[in-house]
Amino acid sequence: MSKPVVLVAEELSPAGIAELEADFEVRHVDGSDRAALLPAVADVDALIVRSATKVTAEVFQHAAKLRVVARAGVGLDNVDVEAATKAGVMVVNAPTSNIVTAAEHAIALLLATARNVPQAHGALKQGEWKRSKYTGVELQGKTVGVLGLGRIGVLVAQRLAAFDMNVIAYDPYVQAARAAQLGVRLVGLEELLRESDFITVHLPKTSETIGLIGDRELRMVKPTVRIINAARGGIVDEAALDLALKEGRVAGAGLDVYSTEPCTDSPLFHHDNVVVTPHLGASTHEAQEKAGTQVARSVRLALAGEFVPDAVNVQGGAVAEDVKPGLPLAEKLGRIFTALAGGVPVRLEIVVRGEIAQHDVKVLELAALKGVFADVTEESVTFVNAPLLARDRGVEVTLSTTEESADWRNVVQVRGTMADGTVVSVSGTLTGPKHHERIVEINGYDMELSPTDHMAFFSYTDRPGIVGVVGRLLGDQGVNIASMQVGRDAKGGTALIALTVDSAIPAQLVDVIRDEIGAEMGRRVDLDG
Repeated sequence: MSKPVVLVAEELSPAGIAELEADFEVRHVDGSDRAALLPAVADVDALIVRSATKVTAEVFQHAAKLRVVARAGVGLDNVDVEAATKAGVMVVNAPTSNIVTAAEHAIALLLATARNVPQAHGALKQGEWKRSKYTGVELQGKTVGVLGLGRIGVLVAQRLAAFDMNVIAYDPYVQAARAAQLGVRLVGLEELLRESDFITVHLPKTSETIGLIGDRELRMVKPTVRIINAARGGIVDEAALDLALKEGRVAGAGLDVYSTEPCTDSPLFHHDNVVVTPHLGASTHEAQEKAGTQVARSVRLALAGEFVPDAVNVQGGAVAEDVKPGLPLAEKLGRIFTALAGGVPVRLEIVVRGEIAQHDVKVLELAALKGVFADVTEESVTFVNAPLLARDRGVEVTLSTTEESADWRNVVQVRGTMADGTVVSVSGTLTGPKHHERIVEINGYDMELSPTDHMAFFSYTDRPGIVGVVGRLLGDQGVNIASMQVGRDAKGGTALIALTVDSAIPAQLVDVIRDEIGAEMGRRVDLDG
């Protein structure tokens, strides 16, 4: 059986390549060469890029088998995520690969700006000994304003606190209590501008943040302030900064990013008190290796049909540790639901009860949807395209949660309404420290059954002798019963037999059993396919 094919379109760390080669056929192409890229993606399962390869809708049109695009880095400006989602292709990046590197570079710029390191370096190499000209300022006791308390902003704040600096921050999406835990005082933007001796930018580039620090804002700052931007170009208005430097309203700046890149000429480059670098924030050997290995692992998960925490076009985001063990169970419940229902419902509800409901459990909905459609369509079902499959089939999907659970610590239920009004449901839980899977409800009948590769369910009118008939018919065909449970709504009412068996039950045998016992419903479930 041939291995899945991974196409590497740009340079990737040797560690990342080695990790890929262990499981996949790895091919290489120059992603910046469009004429070479488009035919190369025709039969590949995964595409790995950095920043030079433009992954547009045209690429997806040429890539019939493509299941995942991985960006070995953080930014995704070169990947059309919307087109990828429409094509059912997962997009992943390496969001934590460069956070330490980026934070350290911001601090390097801050220190270099405070102490005029590159200017003094250049002068001394030219034979000039100018100690007084390059007198700097200390960090101790100064106030640093951190714009954005995301992962990089937090690392910067923590490291600058070690310099005995007073750290304040502006981030409208962070609670004051969270900032306080970090030893940071949360303030408004104008207060940060007025109080800061240093301002360091760590915000994403969005319509809200472009030009956030413009002429108006730069007229609020201390004339001794030094501004650092190693986040994204355009957040600090370059023309406004140039004017503020000329007029002496800003004492210096350290810049790694620019509105247009590559940038080799800017009015800002002509100021002696400006330190510049060519977007080196992620440029360390360690960060590049982390990016390569992280995307390699994400590609492996994606091609295995597993949830990928770093996928950017999958709802749910990072998965809480308490939720992760429930993903395989939710997917199995989805597959069992479809087998019991015999088709796709018009309405599907994923119900999560118990302690895990305090977490974001959107991923459990995705896992259940993946299971619901796994045996419905010939195409590979992933966490990305499962919601699209539901939408295309007119299935109304809802997720409901409650922290109350009467009988079990946590329960996940997949419940759907069919076109004829019939309601089908299956619930499951995890028990014990090893998270043993249990089916605890089928169509309203309580039970406790370990899901296995081969199962069968029959509902019928309760009467004596049915269990024996089912056992005999299976035994005659050499199918061994591993476990059997019977639930009923009342004596002589409707009963349900749930079976786990050691081998697949032939479809014809299911029909024979159903006819023999007069079952209203008889279904087999095979989870090994």
